[in-house]
Formats: sequence, structure tokens, C-alpha cells
Amino acid sequence: MRAQRLNQPGPIESGPLHLEDHPVPEVGAGEVLLRVRACGVCRTDLHIAEGEISPPELPRTPGHQVVGEVVQLGEGVEGLPVGARVGVPWLGWACGSCEACRRGEENLCRRARFTGFHDDGGFAEFMTTKADFALSLPQGLPDEVAAPLLCAGIIGYRSLRRAEVDPGETIALIGFGASAHLVLPVARFWGCKVYVFTRSENHRALARRIGADWVGGLGDQAPGSVDRAVLFAPSGSLVPSSLALLRPGGTLAINAVHLSPIPRLDYRLIYEERSIRSVANATRQDGKEFLALAAELGLRPTIASYPLADAGQALADLKHSRVDAAAVLEVPG
Repeated sequence: MRAQRLNQPGPIESGPLHLEDHPVPEVGAGEVLLRVRACGVCRTDLHIAEGEISPPELPRTPGHQVVGEVVQLGEGVEGLPVGARVGVPWLGWACGSCEACRRGEENLCRRARFTGFHDDGGFAEFMTTKADFALSLPQGLPDEVAAPLLCAGIIGYRSLRRAEVDPGETIALIGFGASAHLVLPVARFWGCKVYVFTRSENHRALARRIGADWVGGLGDQAPGSVDRAVLFAPSGSLVPSSLALLRPGGTLAINAVHLSPIPRLDYRLIYEERSIRSVANATRQDGKEFLALAAELGLRPTIASYPLADAGQALADLKHSRVDAAAVLEVPG
């Protein structure tokens, strides 16, 4: 099979990913073998390729927004037939027995394994995954449309929950890429007013097109304070100005697996019970809830499609904001 392999991290412009012939993986107990049909391209993949977060072992095949068809069952797998179409998200496995897992916080499991990080992911023609962690996909969603829902959508949904968004509140979305453009319709469905802060004119146009109430930059005067905010840009320097948007008692959720350093904060920014929360991974329950909601809303991400051979180009376009929303690798059978 063909797979995009990361042997040594480096600037994406230097071409750290290499399209190689690689053996089809053997399916283990409790696993299924998937023929990959599409895989979303995430900023986390960029962080991995450039070495900002490091897999415990290399080489590694990235990719954790995978739509695949089950082609083989491992020992002990039941209820997931050959031919089923499933989604594989970032969380690839959790132990189920630690304190975090028993609290329903499997995303915080110390032994968790993540797709495309601990185990090979979907930048390939085939991959294996734990059957219990594969997600059922709504009917009627084309592969390339379903793929971005599996991380950008799920983690965006969890970000709203971590920000404690209530229906009817005013929300700020700071940075407007794959995740934020899926969050916006959910917030509007909940009756929220949404302000979008982004530098990119293309992203501003997209935000207006899909229903933002106001669009501008962090240096612009928004119509008013906000109840909740989600920071999607992986820039710690934006935390102070994001906090400054909040009303007393408001919450800022930071949706980033890697963030540049946060500058020293003036206490006045968090006084009056403003709070900051990180968003660390997502649970299977998050995935189930969000995919059901996506089906109810008829969510259709804005996508740019690339062939598997152009995974490096997709990541470079993501890095330099040349992708309006979500990038997806199409992997024909």
C-alpha cells in the first residue's frame, strides 16, 4: 500500500512527509482493518510533521480524521461487519479503568493512544483501529464531507461545552479555520450570537456567508462584550486580548493541542471570575453527540480536496492560511 510516512520532523516546506510503499498492517485482536476512503488534514498533523509535538516512535503515518471501510475483522470483534463505513478520530484507545476513565474523562487517560501519533493513521491506503473506538457515521454524508467532522467538528463541539456555552449567549470565535467554521452553525442552532475574529479576508467572507453576526479583527471594536470565547489559533499571544472580550464571569476555552507561550497576564483580565479552560482531546461520547447533531443540522463543511500524494502541500496550505476551511485527502480504492 501507499502511505505518507514521517521519518524525521522538519519545516513542512522541507518535505518531511514521504510517500512510500508500506506493508498493509496486520489486524490484531479487537481491531479492524480499514480501507481508507478519505482523511481530513488537521493542524495537529502539521504540529507532528514539524516536530512541535513528537510521537513516541518514528517513522509514523499521520492522520486522525479518517473515513474508512471495514475490510477485515480481528479476533473478538462483534457488531461491526465487513463493509461497514466508520470514522476514526484522534482518540484511538483509552484504558477504561483509570480514575479519569471511570469519571467519563477518557480523553484525559494517562495511557490513551492517539491516532496518527501513537499508532499509524489515515494518510495511507489502509490502517487498523480499535473496533470499540470507531464511530458510526450518519448516512448520506460523502466521505470527504464526513472526514473533517471527526476532529475539527468533534473538538469544536467539545470546546463549546468547555466554554460552558448556554443557548442565547454571545460567543467569540477567535481564528476561523476548519473547527471554527463547524462550530458557528452549532452555536447559531443554539440561538447564540456569534462574533468572529480573524485576520484572513477569505475567512471573514466565509464567516459572513455561514451566519456570523459580526466579523473583524482583535484590534477592532466588537459590538459588545461576550459571554464565552473559544480561541482556535495556536498563538498564546492572543490569550490576553481574548480574555479582554469577556464579560465578568465569562469563560475562554483554548482549542489547541500545541500553543505558543502565553505572555504575562494582568490580573484584571481574569478578575471578576473570568476563567480559562484548555480543551484536551475528546471522548467517544463527544463524537457520538456531535455526529448526531451534525446529521440533524445537515452540516456540510467547506473543503479543499487533495490526492494522497499531495499531503505535504495540503499541510503547507493549511500553515499559510491558503485553505479557507477544511483540507481533505481523497484516497481512491
